[in-house]
Amino acid sequence: MPVETSSRVAALKNIATRLRIDSLRSTSEAGSGHPTTCCSAADIVAALFFADMRFDPRQPQHPTSDRFVLSKGHAAPLLYAAWAEAGFVPRADLLSLRCLESDLEGHPTPRLPFVDVATGSLGQGLAAGVGIALNARRIASDYRTYVLLGDGETAEGSVWEAAAVAAHAGLSSLCAIIDVNALGQSGPTELGHDLDTYRTRWTAFGWRALAIDGHDIPAILDALAAARAQRDRPTVILARTLKGKGVSFIEDKPGWHGKPLRKGEELDKAIRELESQLVDDGGERLTPAAPGAATAPPDPSPAAAVAVTYGPGDQVATREAYGDAIARLGASDIRIVALDADVKNSTFSEKFEQRVGDGRFVQTFIAEQVMLGAAMGLASRGAIPFPSTFAAFLTRAYDFIRMAAISNLNVKMAGSHAGVSIGEDGPSQMALEDLAMMRAQPNIAVLYPCDAVSTDKLVTCMAEHRGPVYMRTSRPRTKVIYGADEAFHIGGLKVVKQSALDVATVVGAGVTLFEALAAWETLAAEDVFIRVVDLYSVQPVDADTLVHCGRETGRIITVEDHYAAGGIGDAVASAVAPAGIPVTRLAVRAIPRSGKPAELLDRYGISARHIADAVRRRG
Repeated sequence: MPVETSSRVAALKNIATRLRIDSLRSTSEAGSGHPTTCCSAADIVAALFFADMRFDPRQPQHPTSDRFVLSKGHAAPLLYAAWAEAGFVPRADLLSLRCLESDLEGHPTPRLPFVDVATGSLGQGLAAGVGIALNARRIASDYRTYVLLGDGETAEGSVWEAAAVAAHAGLSSLCAIIDVNALGQSGPTELGHDLDTYRTRWTAFGWRALAIDGHDIPAILDALAAARAQRDRPTVILARTLKGKGVSFIEDKPGWHGKPLRKGEELDKAIRELESQLVDDGGERLTPAAPGAATAPPDPSPAAAVAVTYGPGDQVATREAYGDAIARLGASDIRIVALDADVKNSTFSEKFEQRVGDGRFVQTFIAEQVMLGAAMGLASRGAIPFPSTFAAFLTRAYDFIRMAAISNLNVKMAGSHAGVSIGEDGPSQMALEDLAMMRAQPNIAVLYPCDAVSTDKLVTCMAEHRGPVYMRTSRPRTKVIYGADEAFHIGGLKVVKQSALDVATVVGAGVTLFEALAAWETLAAEDVFIRVVDLYSVQPVDADTLVHCGRETGRIITVEDHYAAGGIGDAVASAVAPAGIPVTRLAVRAIPRSGKPAELLDRYGISARHIADAVRRRG
């Protein structure tokens, strides 16, 4: 080995040792954390950050820097130590790990500029890496994406969803590294150190798989170089490691997951042992390689787009208007990306593919988790992704949605085929909990338009809003009731019918707004008048207008094609509760069955007939 190479390897070994020392010290100071999993991956991170990745440590968000996702987020102290070694994080700050006022949290979040997506819920990092690599393709950049996974999390199905999509897309700029330390939280991992089986699985999924000793610096460097040279497929590096590497009394021993060393003799003993492993590196100090030259950001509006026009009385499903709207936006803003899980002809996201082309249309097939994860990765790098599927199927990706909310990423989700109004397909396809699911995250805006015009306007609002948004669209065609000049905004509502004689305010959204309007006609014939409100923004809500309407009419009735918990009724009730306004909630209160939409709306208590009856019951 040449002298300069020997010196470089020695310098990387010393960096790895310092990363271990810093990880142990920070977790011991915090009194919690996962130092042993940091120790197993320290050689990998040292080689990756200081010999392979090209990034500017002074500008973590430099547009051409290689990207790193720590999927095994519990190894956060190792990530923080690496950025301290690179000079961005003051080393003294490492001792503030897990403190309330510190951004060095127990698992990484994007409050730190070198973190693109929040991790810690295992099995998500690779899907986010797919999105980050797809973004490089979108902007024609040569930056690379690295994802460090733990071996235990490869039991998650979402990892293999991401692996399949990455291989199908030929994402050669994506490199996964598996820290195969063979020990999970409660015991040995499924495969232990069986690298042959790991290699067989990843190769079967279409990846180039390289098995190495994860503590052999030259082997790590060779594998990283081979991955960088790969041109037709993603690469996975299977690194055999030992949990707690470098500290003899915890190395490769079970029972140490999530346990810091006790301050005092136990920590001191470990530090002395690690310091004894520092070697003469000839004085060489390694710094990250500089990224490529930054290019001007792409023009977000290269061409004007012609909007679809809708006339009063037109019958258009909001899911179809959604497809028209994202296609219109995508034609004029190259940040817009549409993602589909093999239902593009039902959500109408196929309109985007047809108008914009497949360069910014991502097909993940029936894999909603990677669809959401890839959207997270795309959003982290400046794209505005619109993942859409049946609203019911978003439930299986809810953990990704939760992490997108924690990351406050600019992901714009759409769920179609919601509620009993979808009809004959039956309850497995009827999302009746999606509004509650999305409202449970405090920073997700939740929209539910009733017609094509409001859908089109609100999709534009989604794209302009900074942060995650969910839109619920409907299967049935509904009548266009708004004119092209109507304005809509997140946090708004529309008072559609009102008079000085109103005896109740009926709040609906989507399909139930039309049931409320039908009830208005029935009651008006009896000289009973109601105020009808279109609550198109379910979160946030216009509490002031709801309170005003409730005070003027004396009570509020909500009607929703959704279960009773967590939806429109709860949103309205919480908004008007301080004013003491009573709220009657009409919602689906039983597991529904197949039937015609009108039959189901009536059977489950949310039709015009039930609204009128609720108004008549004034007691």
